[in-house]
Amino acid sequence: MHVAVVTDAWHPQVNGVVRTLAATGDELTALGHRVTFITPGDFRTVPCPTYPEIRLAVLPQRKIARLLDAAAPCAIHIATEGPLGHAARRYCLSRGLPFTTAYHTKFPEYVRARARVPLGWTYAVMRRFHGPSSGVMVATASLRRELEAHGFTNIRDWTRGVDVALFHPRPSILDLPRPILMYVGRVAVEKNIGAFLTLDHPGTKVVVGDGPQRAELERRYPDVVFVGSRQGEALAAHYASADVFVFPSRTDTFGLVLIEALASGVPVAAYPVPGPLDVIGDSGAGALDEDLGAAVRQALEIDREAARAHALNFTWRRCAEAFVDNLQPFETEPVRTAAA
Repeated sequence: MHVAVVTDAWHPQVNGVVRTLAATGDELTALGHRVTFITPGDFRTVPCPTYPEIRLAVLPQRKIARLLDAAAPCAIHIATEGPLGHAARRYCLSRGLPFTTAYHTKFPEYVRARARVPLGWTYAVMRRFHGPSSGVMVATASLRRELEAHGFTNIRDWTRGVDVALFHPRPSILDLPRPILMYVGRVAVEKNIGAFLTLDHPGTKVVVGDGPQRAELERRYPDVVFVGSRQGEALAAHYASADVFVFPSRTDTFGLVLIEALASGVPVAAYPVPGPLDVIGDSGAGALDEDLGAAVRQALEIDREAARAHALNFTWRRCAEAFVDNLQPFETEPVRTAAA
């Protein structure tokens, strides 16, 4: 099958959406499928307000029509709700073509955290965007239930995976007072990172990642070690150097970093919210508590081998197979119009 994936999130962005799409694409290719990615790199872009590292396509409608016409895929998947996602949605609707979407990010909660916009308003926008989709892919059962409660329909399960060859236990590269409590991810208000930074716990707090709040938080928390963004082997080595991985977010739809940490042999401490509840559950690979400090103390007692063993249940091959099962192939060829 030839599938076109349209996404506003792509390299050089470093986040779970990009890693999920790239890994899924690699697995689809290995399974004999063909994947065409349409990304901001194909368009003229401007920086996203408050997130300059995220580039937004400018007036993409005509070009996205040309790119999709030229690709002539068998199915179209719209990964994000940004400018490219909206342009691809209009393309499909104008031609009567089915398409699938994914709910990677809790935008209503993120917008409320930044601008105090009522959840009902932004959930109405999200329902409208995903309404025509033949399948809205979600990563967890908890997220499925949440979206159904908000009036979403036709939801399909799409799990996540982890590269266990890259993320694995190894000697520490950090010579810091123990225990090392680590956060990996975007340094931004919606990640609730303050709940991690204010923990009263001996040892060292380490933040791996970058984002709009980094400079401010470095000034406010001089005892915290901010190492910036890391990728590949450097990222894997940092994960494995931690004694516990602290996940303070209450709004992530999955938390790919959770299974990357577990694969590195690092137990997780998190709140009992969607994402951690689905990934950790009662596996014994982490500790979930409304008192994040208590969760950290419990996680420090967990066997690192148990963390690694649980991560082995998540594979990118299974993720790719679920993705293909969820697609809606075309029954007819797209209608091509030069003015689309």
